Amino acid sequence: MKTSQLSLYLAIVLTLGTANPAIVMAADDDHRHDHDHEHAAHATEGTPHDESEAHTTEHESHDEHEAHTAEHELHDEHEAHAAEHESHDEREAHTDDHDDEHSHEQEDSHNDSYAQEEEENISRISHDMANQVGIEVTRASSQALHQITTSYGTLSIGPEQLSHIRARFPGLITQVKVSVGDTVKAGDLLAEVESDESLKKYSLRAPISGTIVQRHANIGEVTQDQILFSIANFDTLWAELRIYPAQRGNISAGQAVDIISGKQRIAGKVSHIIPSLDKPYQLARVELDNRQLRLSPGLLVEGRIVIAEFQVPLAVEKAGVQQLGGRSGVFIQEEETYRFAPLTLGRADEHYVEVLGGLEINQRYVSQNSYLVKADIEKSEAEHAH
Repeated sequence: MKTSQLSLYLAIVLTLGTANPAIVMAADDDHRHDHDHEHAAHATEGTPHDESEAHTTEHESHDEHEAHTAEHELHDEHEAHAAEHESHDEREAHTDDHDDEHSHEQEDSHNDSYAQEEEENISRISHDMANQVGIEVTRASSQALHQITTSYGTLSIGPEQLSHIRARFPGLITQVKVSVGDTVKAGDLLAEVESDESLKKYSLRAPISGTIVQRHANIGEVTQDQILFSIANFDTLWAELRIYPAQRGNISAGQAVDIISGKQRIAGKVSHIIPSLDKPYQLARVELDNRQLRLSPGLLVEGRIVIAEFQVPLAVEKAGVQQLGGRSGVFIQEEETYRFAPLTLGRADEHYVEVLGGLEINQRYVSQNSYLVKADIEKSEAEHAH
């Protein structure tokens, strides 16, 4: 009975000993005390079963030794596992420290690169120098953008602006007062003719104001039925733009249009659209004041007709946008410093482009001759590279 109790007790001690080695030591002391007491009792009794009990005791002592050895092995294994865990934690801590150090190095490198890029994208130009080279600065603001369609045509004069003069009665030309290229006013004397029937002289006068563009009259010649003078008025010209069927739905009278002739740009409006009798297009006619322009009929022109208009909250002049480092942007002025600001751009027309990001309203940016600022920055970068 005691042997069964002892085995149960040892099993409990082994289980708890893994968590607390002190329990195993206490259990070992208690087991020795019980063994001594039991040995003394058997010696006193002196029964015939002493040899059997001694053998039993020896067997139990062997079991106790094995259990104690196993308990120590478990304890050593537990300590080895703890040491391995501590080594693993130490490696992880070292790895974390290395990662943190590497992360900080990357962050510092990124910050240094960003600062260097910001420094490289800056130009310093004095106000006097900017004025001398023509660098102009404008505030960013909202703008009305225009959608246009382009058409081509020629300049001409209206039929009321050209006059051909003939003699009323056949006769002899006795006097000629004008020549080709002369400017006349309505009512000016052009020539005198002596009538063959009445032998009386009568005058030929200018019906309109304009320029003499043709003359077929000389003193002593007979008038017959020919044109003697042609007068044209070039104060007004008409741009006749060809409008094809695909464009016709977007174009109507009253729309604004810019007429481009070489380097000249003339603003006007579509006066009317007329059909062409034997052509696959119609003509949009735009009246031009030619008194200062001095354009000639027959000249080829380009017409840019505004077919839609939309307002955007922020836009910059297209002339101010430059490419730097593969990005589009403008140069923002801060005193005598010009900093490149990359922009996110949207819709555009001929003059302005919408800004979706990268610029605030009322910020001052270079609108004209911005390429000079770009050239200065690229020059500084080249010098720095060397």
